[in-house]
Amino acid sequence: MADPAITGLVLAGGLARRMGGLDKSLQPLRGRPLLAWVVERLQPQVHTVVLNSHRLPAGAGGLDLPVWPDSLPDHPGPLAGLLTGLQRMDTDWLLTVPCDVPLLPADLASRLMQAARQAGADVAIATAPDAQGWRRHPVFCLAHRRVLASLAEALERGERQVDRWALRQQAAQARFPDAGAFRNLNTLQDLATLEASPDLSTGTPS
Repeated sequence: MADPAITGLVLAGGLARRMGGLDKSLQPLRGRPLLAWVVERLQPQVHTVVLNSHRLPAGAGGLDLPVWPDSLPDHPGPLAGLLTGLQRMDTDWLLTVPCDVPLLPADLASRLMQAARQAGADVAIATAPDAQGWRRHPVFCLAHRRVLASLAEALERGERQVDRWALRQQAAQARFPDAGAFRNLNTLQDLATLEASPDLSTGTPS
């Protein structure tokens, strides 16, 4: 069920150097742009979905979604997208997700919110298992509007790492058992491999 307190922000502002400069979010996966897969997963979980991009036009990928470009110059990374979302949203919470993870969890928002509330935290990030234990996926970040000032100050000091900033906010960490849900597609080969996977989800949350 959508949470009326959360704005969902799809981070699509990267330069996609490993995809040869192609707009990653618009690359096709089984006939649909990656962006459409991400939005389909995210939209039922949040009040509204917005795109963060410096080059996507309104209506990109056939989706009727607003586009919020970074409020900072020179595309300084996902923290700048988080800042833009916190500045412009009209909800209490912002949930950021990258544009290249088409199988993101259908319960992402609810698990992150539960972790934040249980810890009394203003930030929560996702974790999933890997060979070393539980790996943080900090770009899957739920943040309350209260952290806007601290984030703006961190960016002013030159901070660019979501993980370091989130840990300084004493972020809660929500555990997700399926590491594959956080599989990101950095290259055209990554995309082709997932395209050929026989167990690729339909993209419809279960």
